[in-house]
Amino acid sequence: MRQGNWTAELIPKQMGKVVIVTGSSSGIGYETARVLANQGAEVIIAVRNQEKGKRALQQILGQNPAADVKVMELDLANLASVEQFAVTFRKTFTRLDILINNAGVMIPPYEKTLNGFELQFGTNHLGHFALTGHLLEVLTSTKGARIVNVSSSAHRWGKINFGDLTWEKRKYSPWKAYSDSKIANLYFTSELTRKLKENKLDLLTTAAHPGWTATDLQRHTGVVEFLNRFLAMDIAQGALPTLRAAIDTGVTGGEFFGPNGLFELWGFPIEVQPNQLSQDETIARQLWSISEELTGVKFVFSQRMRA
Repeated sequence: MRQGNWTAELIPKQMGKVVIVTGSSSGIGYETARVLANQGAEVIIAVRNQEKGKRALQQILGQNPAADVKVMELDLANLASVEQFAVTFRKTFTRLDILINNAGVMIPPYEKTLNGFELQFGTNHLGHFALTGHLLEVLTSTKGARIVNVSSSAHRWGKINFGDLTWEKRKYSPWKAYSDSKIANLYFTSELTRKLKENKLDLLTTAAHPGWTATDLQRHTGVVEFLNRFLAMDIAQGALPTLRAAIDTGVTGGEFFGPNGLFELWGFPIEVQPNQLSQDETIARQLWSISEELTGVKFVFSQRMRA
């Protein structure tokens, strides 16, 4: 796998491919959608706020009138919306080459999703878990398809408390809840990778984190938001780990991409190592089982899905 200064210029043409990028009206999601659209992919901007989605679409078309981009409504904090998005997508498209689970919320005040989950865990993990499950059949029927889960270096401070996923028994810590949701992204990646390999399915799952990148996601972070102007990478650089995770031809499943600089905060995307706890198979299996129970979405890896 090439480990040099990987840039967007290395991305080959993506003509004929269909890509979903969640949370792509701004930040690294927008940049990811823009780059892939410029390379010829048909890109779906999957967002809750349709006005922001339309503005993002117009921005992409403004710099590339030939781009094939669509906006579709997706509220990851609402499982009914997740299911409806998948139903609408499957009615319209017969293939899905890349699903980029990028959307997220970061350290907001305590809030629950419509389905009663803590907002960050419910959106960042459970929403994407459900979305992937609803889209699994079209993904596995598309040759060489890929799923990218966008995590964070904050996963290193995550530790799932299965006895209090809704934070009703503990004093709420927005940073801790965020870190928990980000380690959940990695458990999802590793367990899905195992299941896909066990069933010999032609579908790869990878993960990425953007290092320190200035985005709207940090609007609740105070000092971090202030320091962005001095220390953070711009979104073009911050989107590179996601893009590499989405199209690098050397992956075999389960790889994690992040910046190559100091503490993985800045730099060019390379394969990086998640912390040891995030690779615990017992926790990953337990989270998978609970996630299926909470979302009501069962992943069925059937024989007919095989390539």
